[in-house]
Amino acid sequence: MEPVIRTGEAAPDFELPDLDGHPHRLASQRGRLTVLHFWSAVCPWTERTDGRVLAAVRAAEADLWSIAANADESLDVLRRVAQARGLGLVLIDRGQRVADLYAAAATPHVFLVDSEGVLRYHGAADDARYRDPQPRRSYLADALHAVRRGLAPDPAVTMTYGCAIVRAAEA
Repeated sequence: MEPVIRTGEAAPDFELPDLDGHPHRLASQRGRLTVLHFWSAVCPWTERTDGRVLAAVRAAEADLWSIAANADESLDVLRRVAQARGLGLVLIDRGQRVADLYAAAATPHVFLVDSEGVLRYHGAADDARYRDPQPRRSYLADALHAVRRGLAPDPAVTMTYGCAIVRAAEA
């Protein structure tokens, strides 16, 4: 998928409900660094990176919005796994509207939105791969650190890896 937005451009606003049905709007995050984390409760790649994503976000004092976009994951499974992994806010994107808006095709896929609402980084959380699952570099931590210092992340875009987002069946 071609990205709908590019780094350096305003991140598209959206509103999604959390696991309890309460709405959350990206525009309300102005003044805060926010990581949008397209997330899955069942993807082994997401399970492997969740702890590293949480650590990077906490170290940067940023906010993490995990977005559950898989059509086949029940609310019960999402709640149970999110709690077990220590995730805070999990948003539900049942129709993949926000996943499509951001051209997220896999989990995990992270997007760093700065305090002005500008996309600064998107791609993989780190450089782990199938044959080399131990990461040597955290792209997300590096991007958060750069943005905190007023710098542009390098790289600003990386290829994501993981599990394909399960799309809703067309009616």
